[in-house]
Amino acid sequence: MKKESLQAAKTAYGIEAECLQNMLSYFDEDAFSAAVELLKDAPRIGASGCGHSGIICQHFAHLMCCIERPARFVSPAEAIHGATGFLQEGDVMLLASRGGKTAELLPILDICKRKGIRVITVTENLESPLATGADVVLKQYVNRETDKYNSQGTTSSTALCMIFHALQTALIEETDYKNEQFAVIHPGGAVGERLNKK
Repeated sequence: MKKESLQAAKTAYGIEAECLQNMLSYFDEDAFSAAVELLKDAPRIGASGCGHSGIICQHFAHLMCCIERPARFVSPAEAIHGATGFLQEGDVMLLASRGGKTAELLPILDICKRKGIRVITVTENLESPLATGADVVLKQYVNRETDKYNSQGTTSSTALCMIFHALQTALIEETDYKNEQFAVIHPGGAVGERLNKK
């Protein structure tokens, strides 16, 4: 491996650590509390995004299921071909877009408005269409991506993940979710073995 490659890899740790350290200064308690309330009360939760954001939204949907908040990732392509039928009035859709202008998500926002589905948008751009059209906006902060071109979805994915982890952590407290409940739905693997050990 080239010396420069090794140094770039080590620098990536510092870039992402700095991002996570600085994110808390952008934390809006009122917006975060509103998002938690919506998720807590929602019969069903959808999540959608494109590219790296979409992949992290799949993780978010799984995080919600792990605390028994029924959720699924809704593909932006499938959303406008019937998949938004999963959500009904009173449900919540979370849209993730760093720039807040992702063209594939804008029709989903319109569908949600027409159906009475509440929308949470996670974005860096609070003036974007996806932000101004949402019920709640959570600020995503990114210092820079880890690659030398500042173009790959690396640090931004980590930042989005952190927001989702914070939401799940708060929801566990708000819903008084018990580890015993998790043991029932997670009998598999080493975690399941530990949770269900007599």
